[in-house]
Amino acid sequence: MAIEVNEALRRALYSANLTAQDLAATLHVDPKTADRWVRGNLPHPHSRAALTQLLGVDEEVLWPELRKLAESRRSSAEIAGIYPRRTTIGQKGWLSFFESAESEIGILAYSALFLAEDARIVRLLREKSRTVRIRIALGAPDSVNVIERGAEEEIGEAMAAKIRNSLALLGPMLREEGVELRLHDTVLYNSIYRSDGDLLVNQHAYGVPAARSPVYHYRQSAQSEMFDSYAASFEAVWAKSSPQSVG
Repeated sequence: MAIEVNEALRRALYSANLTAQDLAATLHVDPKTADRWVRGNLPHPHSRAALTQLLGVDEEVLWPELRKLAESRRSSAEIAGIYPRRTTIGQKGWLSFFESAESEIGILAYSALFLAEDARIVRLLREKSRTVRIRIALGAPDSVNVIERGAEEEIGEAMAAKIRNSLALLGPMLREEGVELRLHDTVLYNSIYRSDGDLLVNQHAYGVPAARSPVYHYRQSAQSEMFDSYAASFEAVWAKSSPQSVG
C-alpha cells in the first residue's frame, strides 16, 4: 500500500508532459500499476530502468529510498557472523581466525586471558609473528578503568590479576621481532580482535562478563563503514598505549 505520493516522479511526469495513463500505455503496464507508482509504490528494477530512460531522470532522484536500501545491504554484507556469546566461538574458531592472517593480527582487550592461557593459540601467534605483525594492547592493571571494570563484572581485584596473568603468559612472545605489546588506560566499550580484513568485536555490557557477551564478525570491503569504525578505534587506543618490553 502506498504511504505517500512520489513527488519526484510526479514532477518528472509534469515536466515531460506525461500522465500515469501515458506511462501505462508507453511501458505496457496496467494503468493501476502506473498509478501506484505515482502514489509511492517502488517499481521493479526493469520498470525503474524503463522509467528513468523515458523521463531522463536518475533512479536515486526518483526514488531516494534506493540509496538507503543500498546502504542497508552494504551494512548487512559487512557482517560475516554473529555469536551470542564469546564462548561459542571456541578454540577451533580462534585458531582458524588467527591462522588466516597474512599481514597483521591485533588484540585489544582488558586481559584477553582466555587467549593467553591457551597454549595452542599462543604457539600459533608466535609462529605467525615470523611473517605477520602482531599488536596486543591490554589494560594497565592499576588503572582506574580496569578497577571500574572489575567492579562492573563483580570480580573486583581479580580483573587486575587476570591482566597480570596474561602479561606473564604473553611476555615471552615479546622476544619475537614481530610482536608488540602495550598497556592502555582507556574505557573499552568492546574488545577488538583483528586478522587482516576480519574483525571480531566482543561487546561489553554492564554487569556481564565479556565471555558471555555477543561477538560481531565484521569483514572489510570497499565500503565497510562499520569495519572501518572499529579499526579506527583500535588505532586510537593503540596510539595512546604504553609500549612494554621483555621483563
